Amino acid sequence: MKTRIEHDLLGDLAVPAEAWYGIQTQRALDNFAITGVPISHFPALVRALVQVKSAAAWANRELGVLSAEKADAIMAACAEIDGGHLHDQFVVDLIQGGAGTSTNMNANEVIANLALEKLGHGKGEYQYLHPNDDVNRSQSTNDAYPTAVCLAVQFAAEPLEQAIRSLIASLEEKGREFGHIVKMGRTQLQDAVPMTLGQEFEAFAVNLAEDIDRLHEAGRLLCEVNLGGTAIGTGINAPAGYQQLAVRRLAELSGKPVVSASNLMEASSDMGAFVMFSGILKRFAIKLGKMCNDLRLLSSGPRTGLGEILLPPMQPGSSIMPGKVNPVIPEAVNQTAYQVIAADLAVTLAAEAGQLQLNAMEPMIVYNLLNSIKMLTSACTMLETRCITGIRANEEQCARHLDNSIGIVTALVPHIGYSNSTRIAARALNSGSTVRELVLEEGLLPEAQLDAILSPLAMLAPVAAAS
Repeated sequence: MKTRIEHDLLGDLAVPAEAWYGIQTQRALDNFAITGVPISHFPALVRALVQVKSAAAWANRELGVLSAEKADAIMAACAEIDGGHLHDQFVVDLIQGGAGTSTNMNANEVIANLALEKLGHGKGEYQYLHPNDDVNRSQSTNDAYPTAVCLAVQFAAEPLEQAIRSLIASLEEKGREFGHIVKMGRTQLQDAVPMTLGQEFEAFAVNLAEDIDRLHEAGRLLCEVNLGGTAIGTGINAPAGYQQLAVRRLAELSGKPVVSASNLMEASSDMGAFVMFSGILKRFAIKLGKMCNDLRLLSSGPRTGLGEILLPPMQPGSSIMPGKVNPVIPEAVNQTAYQVIAADLAVTLAAEAGQLQLNAMEPMIVYNLLNSIKMLTSACTMLETRCITGIRANEEQCARHLDNSIGIVTALVPHIGYSNSTRIAARALNSGSTVRELVLEEGLLPEAQLDAILSPLAMLAPVAAAS
Protein backbone atom coordinates (compact mmCIF):
# COMPACT_ATOMS: atom_id res chain seq x y z
CA MET A 1 0.00 0.00 0.00
CA LYS A 2 1.35 3.41 -0.94
CA THR A 3 1.75 5.86 1.93
CA ARG A 4 2.57 9.48 2.59
CA ILE A 5 4.47 10.73 5.63
CA GLU A 6 2.88 13.30 7.89
CA HIS A 7 4.28 14.93 11.02
CA ASP A 8 2.81 15.94 14.37
CA LEU A 9 3.88 16.48 17.98
CA LEU A 10 5.03 12.87 18.36
CA GLY A 11 6.98 12.72 15.12
CA ASP A 12 6.49 11.22 11.67
CA LEU A 13 3.94 8.55 10.73
CA ALA A 14 2.90 6.87 7.51
CA VAL A 15 -0.67 7.46 6.35
CA PRO A 16 -2.27 5.63 3.40
CA ALA A 17 -1.59 7.80 0.35
CA GLU A 18 -5.20 7.77 -0.79
CA ALA A 19 -6.67 8.49 2.65
CA TRP A 20 -8.44 11.79 3.08
CA TYR A 21 -7.68 11.73 6.79
CA GLY A 22 -4.26 12.48 8.24
CA ILE A 23 -1.76 11.63 10.94
CA GLN A 24 -3.86 12.25 14.05
CA THR A 25 -6.67 10.11 12.66
CA GLN A 26 -4.12 7.40 11.90
CA ARG A 27 -2.86 7.48 15.49
CA ALA A 28 -6.43 7.15 16.74
CA LEU A 29 -6.98 4.17 14.44
CA ASP A 30 -3.86 2.56 15.90
CA ASN A 31 -4.84 3.37 19.49
CA PHE A 32 -8.57 2.82 19.73
CA ALA A 33 -9.96 -0.52 18.58
CA ILE A 34 -12.81 -0.72 21.04
CA THR A 35 -16.26 -1.08 19.48
CA GLY A 36 -15.46 -1.48 15.81
CA VAL A 37 -18.06 1.24 15.24
CA PRO A 38 -16.57 4.24 13.39
CA ILE A 39 -17.95 7.75 13.20
CA SER A 40 -19.31 6.96 9.73
CA HIS A 41 -21.73 4.45 11.27
CA PHE A 42 -23.74 7.49 12.35
CA PRO A 43 -24.17 9.83 9.36
CA ALA A 44 -25.94 12.32 11.61
CA LEU A 45 -22.70 12.85 13.51
CA VAL A 46 -20.68 13.35 10.32
CA ARG A 47 -23.21 15.92 9.09
CA ALA A 48 -23.18 17.72 12.43
CA LEU A 49 -19.38 17.87 12.57
CA VAL A 50 -19.02 19.42 9.12
CA GLN A 51 -21.82 21.90 9.78
CA VAL A 52 -19.98 23.11 12.88
CA LYS A 53 -16.77 23.43 10.85
CA SER A 54 -18.55 25.29 8.08
CA ALA A 55 -20.16 27.72 10.53
CA ALA A 56 -16.78 28.35 12.12
CA ALA A 57 -15.11 28.99 8.76
CA TRP A 58 -17.87 31.42 7.80
CA ALA A 59 -17.55 33.36 11.05
CA ASN A 60 -13.75 33.44 10.78
CA ARG A 61 -14.02 34.79 7.23
CA GLU A 62 -16.49 37.47 8.30
CA LEU A 63 -14.13 38.57 11.08
CA GLY A 64 -11.08 38.61 8.77
CA VAL A 65 -9.10 35.96 10.66
CA LEU A 66 -9.34 33.46 7.80
CA SER A 67 -8.87 34.37 4.15
CA ALA A 68 -11.87 34.17 1.88
CA GLU A 69 -10.01 31.66 -0.32
CA LYS A 70 -9.40 29.24 2.55
CA ALA A 71 -12.82 29.76 4.13
CA ASP A 72 -14.63 29.19 0.87
CA ALA A 73 -12.66 26.01 0.21
CA ILE A 74 -13.43 24.72 3.71
CA MET A 75 -17.11 25.52 3.38
CA ALA A 76 -17.29 23.88 -0.05
CA ALA A 77 -15.66 20.75 1.36
CA CYS A 78 -18.07 20.73 4.28
CA ALA A 79 -21.05 21.06 1.95
CA GLU A 80 -19.88 18.05 -0.08
CA ILE A 81 -19.44 15.92 3.01
CA ASP A 82 -22.77 17.11 4.39
CA GLY A 83 -24.31 15.77 1.18
CA GLY A 84 -22.82 12.31 1.76
CA HIS A 85 -19.36 12.52 0.16
CA LEU A 86 -16.39 10.88 1.93
CA HIS A 87 -18.33 9.63 4.93
CA ASP A 88 -16.23 6.47 4.74
CA GLN A 89 -13.19 8.54 5.72
CA PHE A 90 -14.61 9.19 9.18
CA VAL A 91 -12.95 6.11 10.57
CA VAL A 92 -12.18 6.72 14.24
CA ASP A 93 -13.84 4.45 16.80
CA LEU A 94 -16.66 6.23 18.63
CA ILE A 95 -15.22 5.33 22.03
CA GLN A 96 -11.83 6.96 22.47
CA GLY A 97 -9.65 8.71 24.98
CA GLY A 98 -9.15 12.45 24.71
CA ALA A 99 -12.70 13.74 25.19
CA GLY A 100 -13.44 13.54 21.46
CA THR A 101 -10.20 15.04 20.16
CA SER A 102 -9.69 12.18 17.71
CA THR A 103 -13.19 12.65 16.29
CA ASN A 104 -12.61 16.37 15.94
CA MET A 105 -9.26 15.84 14.23
CA ASN A 106 -10.69 13.21 11.91
CA ALA A 107 -13.15 15.85 10.74
CA ASN A 108 -10.48 18.56 10.55
CA GLU A 109 -8.16 16.41 8.46
CA VAL A 110 -10.74 15.12 5.99
CA ILE A 111 -12.11 18.64 5.47
CA ALA A 112 -8.60 20.05 5.10
CA ASN A 113 -7.52 17.52 2.49
CA LEU A 114 -10.72 17.93 0.48
CA ALA A 115 -10.33 21.72 0.67
CA LEU A 116 -6.70 21.38 -0.45
CA GLU A 117 -7.86 19.49 -3.53
CA LYS A 118 -10.25 22.32 -4.33
CA LEU A 119 -7.35 24.74 -4.07
CA GLY A 120 -5.25 22.64 -6.44
CA HIS A 121 -2.97 21.04 -3.87
CA GLY A 122 -2.29 17.46 -2.84
CA LYS A 123 -3.27 15.58 0.27
CA GLY A 124 -1.10 16.44 3.26
CA GLU A 125 0.20 19.73 1.81
CA TYR A 126 -0.87 21.51 4.95
CA GLN A 127 1.36 24.52 4.37
CA TYR A 128 -1.42 25.73 2.09
CA LEU A 129 -4.37 24.92 4.38
CA HIS A 130 -3.94 23.33 7.80
CA PRO A 131 -6.34 21.08 9.78
CA ASN A 132 -5.59 22.91 13.04
CA ASP A 133 -4.67 26.42 11.99
CA ASP A 134 -7.45 26.82 9.45
CA VAL A 135 -10.23 24.20 9.75
CA ASN A 136 -10.06 24.28 13.56
CA ARG A 137 -9.48 28.02 13.84
CA SER A 138 -11.24 29.70 16.79
CA GLN A 139 -12.29 26.29 18.08
CA SER A 140 -11.35 23.59 20.53
CA THR A 141 -12.51 19.99 20.57
CA ASN A 142 -14.19 21.01 23.81
CA ASP A 143 -16.70 23.28 22.10
CA ALA A 144 -16.83 21.95 18.52
CA TYR A 145 -17.38 18.32 19.53
CA PRO A 146 -20.18 18.81 22.12
CA THR A 147 -21.93 21.23 19.78
CA ALA A 148 -21.80 18.68 16.97
CA VAL A 149 -23.13 16.00 19.30
CA CYS A 150 -26.08 18.23 20.26
CA LEU A 151 -26.96 18.52 16.59
CA ALA A 152 -26.28 14.87 15.79
CA VAL A 153 -28.68 13.63 18.44
CA GLN A 154 -31.39 15.89 17.04
CA PHE A 155 -30.71 14.77 13.47
CA ALA A 156 -30.76 11.11 14.48
CA ALA A 157 -33.99 11.57 16.42
CA GLU A 158 -35.89 12.72 13.31
CA PRO A 159 -36.18 9.24 11.73
CA LEU A 160 -36.92 7.83 15.18
CA GLU A 161 -39.89 10.15 15.53
CA GLN A 162 -41.09 9.18 12.04
CA ALA A 163 -40.81 5.49 12.94
CA ILE A 164 -42.72 6.03 16.19
CA ARG A 165 -45.50 7.94 14.43
CA SER A 166 -45.84 5.21 11.81
CA LEU A 167 -45.97 2.51 14.50
CA ILE A 168 -48.62 4.48 16.38
CA ALA A 169 -50.72 4.81 13.23
CA SER A 170 -50.64 1.03 12.73
CA LEU A 171 -51.64 0.43 16.36
CA GLU A 172 -54.52 2.88 15.96
CA GLU A 173 -55.63 1.05 12.81
CA LYS A 174 -55.64 -2.23 14.71
CA GLY A 175 -57.64 -0.50 17.43
CA ARG A 176 -60.33 0.36 14.91
CA GLU A 177 -60.20 -3.08 13.31
CA PHE A 178 -60.62 -4.86 16.66
CA GLY A 179 -63.09 -2.37 18.14
CA HIS A 180 -66.03 -4.82 18.08
CA ILE A 181 -64.23 -7.73 19.75
CA VAL A 182 -65.02 -7.97 23.47
CA LYS A 183 -62.56 -9.83 25.68
CA MET A 184 -61.47 -10.05 29.29
CA GLY A 185 -59.09 -7.49 30.69
CA ARG A 186 -56.56 -8.74 33.20
CA THR A 187 -54.74 -7.30 36.18
CA GLN A 188 -51.84 -9.15 37.82
CA LEU A 189 -52.39 -11.83 35.16
CA GLN A 190 -55.81 -12.57 36.67
CA ASP A 191 -59.25 -11.99 35.15
CA ALA A 192 -60.47 -8.44 35.75
CA VAL A 193 -63.35 -6.92 33.76
CA PRO A 194 -64.31 -6.87 30.06
CA MET A 195 -62.83 -4.58 27.48
CA THR A 196 -62.43 -4.67 23.72
CA LEU A 197 -59.36 -5.86 21.93
CA GLY A 198 -59.52 -2.54 20.12
CA GLN A 199 -59.23 -0.65 23.40
CA GLU A 200 -56.12 -2.65 24.21
CA PHE A 201 -54.42 -1.60 20.97
CA GLU A 202 -55.63 1.99 21.29
CA ALA A 203 -54.01 2.12 24.73
CA PHE A 204 -50.73 0.91 23.22
CA ALA A 205 -50.87 3.76 20.71
CA VAL A 206 -51.62 6.44 23.29
CA ASN A 207 -48.90 5.14 25.58
CA LEU A 208 -46.22 5.48 22.89
CA ALA A 209 -47.52 8.80 21.56
CA GLU A 210 -46.85 10.54 24.86
CA ASP A 211 -43.11 10.22 24.33
CA ILE A 212 -43.03 12.19 21.08
CA ASP A 213 -43.63 15.36 23.08
CA ARG A 214 -41.03 14.25 25.63
CA LEU A 215 -38.45 13.83 22.84
CA HIS A 216 -39.22 17.35 21.62
CA GLU A 217 -38.81 18.75 25.14
CA ALA A 218 -35.46 17.01 25.59
CA GLY A 219 -34.40 18.11 22.11
CA ARG A 220 -34.94 21.76 23.03
CA LEU A 221 -32.28 21.43 25.73
CA LEU A 222 -29.83 20.28 23.06
CA CYS A 223 -30.25 23.56 21.20
CA GLU A 224 -28.14 25.36 23.81
CA VAL A 225 -24.55 24.96 22.62
CA ASN A 226 -21.13 26.00 23.88
CA LEU A 227 -19.64 26.83 20.48
CA GLY A 228 -17.27 29.77 20.96
CA GLY A 229 -16.26 28.72 24.44
CA THR A 230 -13.17 26.96 23.05
CA ALA A 231 -11.11 25.10 25.68
CA ILE A 232 -13.05 25.60 28.94
CA GLY A 233 -15.67 28.22 28.16
CA THR A 234 -13.58 31.38 28.36
CA GLY A 235 -13.36 31.75 24.59
CA ILE A 236 -9.56 31.86 24.47
CA ASN A 237 -8.17 32.12 20.89
CA ALA A 238 -11.57 33.07 19.46
CA PRO A 239 -11.91 36.64 18.15
CA ALA A 240 -14.51 39.00 19.55
CA GLY A 241 -17.87 38.44 17.92
CA TYR A 242 -17.01 34.96 16.73
CA GLN A 243 -19.34 33.14 19.12
CA GLN A 244 -22.44 35.02 17.99
CA LEU A 245 -21.63 34.75 14.28
CA ALA A 246 -20.75 31.06 14.39
CA VAL A 247 -23.85 30.07 16.35
CA ARG A 248 -26.11 32.13 14.09
CA ARG A 249 -24.60 30.52 11.00
CA LEU A 250 -24.91 27.06 12.54
CA ALA A 251 -28.62 27.63 13.09
CA GLU A 252 -28.98 28.49 9.41
CA LEU A 253 -27.02 25.46 8.23
CA SER A 254 -28.64 22.94 10.55
CA GLY A 255 -32.21 24.19 10.49
CA LYS A 256 -32.20 23.85 14.28
CA PRO A 257 -32.87 26.80 16.63
CA VAL A 258 -29.45 26.59 18.25
CA VAL A 259 -28.47 29.37 20.62
CA SER A 260 -25.45 30.07 22.79
CA ALA A 261 -25.63 28.65 26.30
CA SER A 262 -25.99 31.36 28.93
CA ASN A 263 -22.76 30.24 30.62
CA LEU A 264 -20.20 28.66 28.31
CA MET A 265 -18.04 27.36 31.13
CA GLU A 266 -20.95 25.50 32.69
CA ALA A 267 -22.04 24.22 29.29
CA SER A 268 -18.56 22.87 28.56
CA SER A 269 -18.62 20.45 31.49
CA ASP A 270 -22.32 19.70 32.02
CA MET A 271 -23.84 16.64 30.37
CA GLY A 272 -27.33 17.21 31.78
CA ALA A 273 -29.08 17.59 28.44
CA PHE A 274 -27.65 14.29 27.23
CA VAL A 275 -28.72 12.57 30.45
CA MET A 276 -32.23 13.95 29.98
CA PHE A 277 -32.43 12.74 26.38
CA SER A 278 -31.09 9.34 27.32
CA GLY A 279 -33.74 9.11 30.03
CA ILE A 280 -36.48 9.73 27.47
CA LEU A 281 -35.05 7.01 25.25
CA LYS A 282 -35.06 4.65 28.22
CA ARG A 283 -38.64 5.60 29.08
CA PHE A 284 -39.74 4.88 25.52
CA ALA A 285 -37.80 1.61 25.44
CA ILE A 286 -39.52 0.48 28.63
CA LYS A 287 -42.94 1.23 27.16
CA LEU A 288 -42.08 -0.51 23.91
CA GLY A 289 -40.78 -3.53 25.79
CA LYS A 290 -43.87 -3.75 27.99
CA MET A 291 -46.10 -3.65 24.93
CA CYS A 292 -44.11 -6.49 23.38
CA ASN A 293 -44.48 -8.48 26.61
CA ASP A 294 -48.23 -8.06 26.22
CA LEU A 295 -48.17 -9.11 22.57
CA ARG A 296 -46.28 -12.25 23.50
CA LEU A 297 -48.75 -13.07 26.29
CA LEU A 298 -51.83 -12.35 24.19
CA SER A 299 -50.51 -14.59 21.40
CA SER A 300 -49.24 -17.34 23.71
CA GLY A 301 -50.21 -20.92 22.92
CA PRO A 302 -51.63 -20.74 20.37
CA ARG A 303 -53.89 -23.49 21.78
CA THR A 304 -52.74 -23.82 25.37
CA GLY A 305 -52.09 -20.16 26.19
CA LEU A 306 -54.17 -17.00 25.96
CA GLY A 307 -54.25 -17.16 22.17
CA GLU A 308 -56.40 -14.06 21.77
CA ILE A 309 -54.32 -12.67 18.91
CA LEU A 310 -52.33 -14.36 16.16
CA LEU A 311 -48.98 -12.82 15.29
CA PRO A 312 -47.83 -13.15 11.69
CA PRO A 313 -45.45 -16.13 11.40
CA MET A 314 -41.96 -14.93 10.52
CA GLN A 315 -39.82 -18.06 10.62
CA PRO A 316 -39.81 -21.65 11.92
CA GLY A 317 -39.42 -21.60 15.67
CA SER A 318 -37.55 -24.76 16.48
CA SER A 319 -34.94 -27.11 15.10
CA ILE A 320 -36.61 -30.03 16.91
CA MET A 321 -40.32 -29.20 17.39
CA PRO A 322 -42.21 -29.27 14.06
CA GLY A 323 -44.82 -26.59 13.56
CA LYS A 324 -43.59 -24.32 16.34
CA VAL A 325 -43.53 -20.60 15.50
CA ASN A 326 -42.08 -18.14 17.99
CA PRO A 327 -42.89 -14.43 18.54
CA VAL A 328 -39.47 -13.48 17.26
CA ILE A 329 -40.22 -9.86 16.40
CA PRO A 330 -41.48 -8.85 19.86
CA GLU A 331 -38.59 -10.83 21.36
CA ALA A 332 -36.09 -8.83 19.32
CA VAL A 333 -37.75 -5.58 20.41
CA ASN A 334 -37.57 -6.69 24.03
CA GLN A 335 -33.83 -7.22 23.68
CA THR A 336 -33.49 -3.79 22.07
CA ALA A 337 -35.25 -2.29 25.08
CA TYR A 338 -32.86 -4.02 27.49
CA GLN A 339 -29.89 -2.65 25.58
CA VAL A 340 -31.27 0.90 25.61
CA ILE A 341 -31.92 0.66 29.35
CA ALA A 342 -28.33 -0.50 29.87
CA ALA A 343 -27.04 2.31 27.65
CA ASP A 344 -28.87 4.85 29.79
CA LEU A 345 -26.97 3.60 32.82
CA ALA A 346 -23.71 3.99 30.90
CA VAL A 347 -24.65 7.56 29.97
CA THR A 348 -25.52 8.30 33.58
CA LEU A 349 -22.21 7.00 34.89
CA ALA A 350 -20.23 8.82 32.19
CA ALA A 351 -22.01 12.10 32.92
CA GLU A 352 -21.27 11.80 36.63
CA ALA A 353 -17.61 11.04 35.90
CA GLY A 354 -16.89 14.54 34.60
CA GLN A 355 -14.13 16.41 36.40
CA LEU A 356 -13.66 20.14 36.78
CA GLN A 357 -14.07 22.00 33.46
CA LEU A 358 -14.55 19.03 31.11
CA ASN A 359 -16.08 15.58 30.83
CA ALA A 360 -13.54 13.25 29.23
CA MET A 361 -16.13 10.45 29.05
CA GLU A 362 -18.30 12.23 26.50
CA PRO A 363 -17.37 9.83 23.66
CA MET A 364 -19.14 7.01 25.51
CA ILE A 365 -22.18 9.24 25.95
CA VAL A 366 -22.18 9.94 22.22
CA TYR A 367 -21.84 6.27 21.31
CA ASN A 368 -24.65 5.14 23.59
CA LEU A 369 -27.06 7.93 22.66
CA LEU A 370 -26.66 7.50 18.91
CA ASN A 371 -26.68 3.72 19.14
CA SER A 372 -29.86 3.72 21.23
CA ILE A 373 -31.59 6.04 18.78
CA LYS A 374 -30.54 3.88 15.84
CA MET A 375 -31.66 0.65 17.55
CA LEU A 376 -35.02 2.08 18.59
CA THR A 377 -35.65 3.43 15.09
CA SER A 378 -34.97 0.02 13.57
CA ALA A 379 -36.99 -1.76 16.26
CA CYS A 380 -40.06 0.43 15.72
CA THR A 381 -39.95 -0.09 11.96
CA MET A 382 -39.44 -3.84 12.33
CA LEU A 383 -42.23 -4.15 14.88
CA GLU A 384 -44.69 -2.26 12.70
CA THR A 385 -43.95 -3.85 9.34
CA ARG A 386 -43.22 -7.40 10.45
CA CYS A 387 -45.65 -7.78 13.32
CA ILE A 388 -48.33 -5.17 14.06
CA THR A 389 -49.75 -4.82 10.56
CA GLY A 390 -50.14 -8.59 10.26
CA ILE A 391 -51.77 -9.30 13.64
CA ARG A 392 -55.12 -11.09 13.47
CA ALA A 393 -57.69 -11.43 16.23
CA ASN A 394 -58.85 -14.83 17.47
CA GLU A 395 -62.44 -13.79 18.08
CA GLU A 396 -63.62 -17.25 19.14
CA GLN A 397 -60.95 -17.50 21.81
CA CYS A 398 -61.74 -14.00 23.11
CA ALA A 399 -65.42 -15.01 23.38
CA ARG A 400 -64.60 -18.30 25.16
CA HIS A 401 -62.46 -16.55 27.74
CA LEU A 402 -65.15 -13.94 28.31
CA ASP A 403 -67.93 -16.50 28.74
CA ASN A 404 -65.90 -18.64 31.13
CA SER A 405 -64.52 -15.77 33.20
CA ILE A 406 -65.47 -15.20 36.82
CA GLY A 407 -64.37 -11.58 36.41
CA ILE A 408 -67.71 -10.55 34.94
CA VAL A 409 -69.19 -10.87 38.44
CA THR A 410 -67.82 -7.37 39.09
CA ALA A 411 -70.62 -5.99 36.92
CA LEU A 412 -73.16 -7.49 39.35
CA VAL A 413 -71.88 -5.73 42.48
CA PRO A 414 -74.15 -2.64 42.09
CA HIS A 415 -77.16 -4.96 41.69
CA ILE A 416 -76.66 -7.83 44.17
CA GLY A 417 -74.00 -6.39 46.48
CA TYR A 418 -70.37 -7.23 47.15
CA SER A 419 -71.06 -10.13 49.53
CA ASN A 420 -73.40 -11.92 47.16
CA SER A 421 -71.03 -11.31 44.27
CA THR A 422 -68.11 -12.72 46.28
CA ARG A 423 -70.08 -15.85 47.15
CA ILE A 424 -71.09 -16.36 43.51
CA ALA A 425 -67.46 -15.93 42.40
CA ALA A 426 -66.25 -18.50 44.94
CA ARG A 427 -68.94 -21.00 43.94
CA ALA A 428 -68.15 -20.55 40.27
CA LEU A 429 -64.46 -21.07 40.90
CA ASN A 430 -65.04 -24.25 42.91
CA SER A 431 -67.83 -25.78 40.85
CA GLY A 432 -66.89 -24.85 37.30
CA SER A 433 -70.35 -23.35 36.75
CA THR A 434 -70.68 -19.95 35.09
CA VAL A 435 -71.58 -16.80 36.97
CA ARG A 436 -74.76 -16.49 34.96
CA GLU A 437 -75.87 -20.03 35.85
CA LEU A 438 -75.35 -19.50 39.58
CA VAL A 439 -77.10 -16.13 39.74
CA LEU A 440 -80.15 -17.62 38.06
CA GLU A 441 -79.98 -20.71 40.29
CA GLU A 442 -80.08 -18.54 43.42
CA GLY A 443 -82.75 -16.27 41.99
CA LEU A 444 -80.77 -13.16 42.66
CA LEU A 445 -81.85 -11.42 39.44
CA PRO A 446 -84.43 -11.98 36.70
CA GLU A 447 -82.98 -13.53 33.59
CA ALA A 448 -83.74 -10.57 31.36
CA GLN A 449 -82.11 -8.11 33.75
CA LEU A 450 -79.10 -10.41 34.20
CA ASP A 451 -78.63 -10.71 30.45
CA ALA A 452 -78.76 -6.94 30.12
CA ILE A 453 -76.18 -6.44 32.89
CA LEU A 454 -73.84 -9.09 31.52
CA SER A 455 -74.16 -7.93 27.95
CA PRO A 456 -70.58 -7.44 26.79
CA LEU A 457 -71.19 -3.93 25.52
CA ALA A 458 -72.90 -2.95 28.79
CA MET A 459 -69.76 -3.85 30.73
CA LEU A 460 -67.50 -1.56 28.73
CA ALA A 461 -68.60 1.76 30.18
CA PRO A 462 -69.62 3.32 33.52
CA VAL A 463 -73.03 2.32 34.90
CA ALA A 464 -75.73 4.95 34.37
CA ALA A 465 -76.78 6.66 37.59
CA ALA A 466 -80.18 5.64 38.97
CA SER A 467 -82.88 8.26 38.45
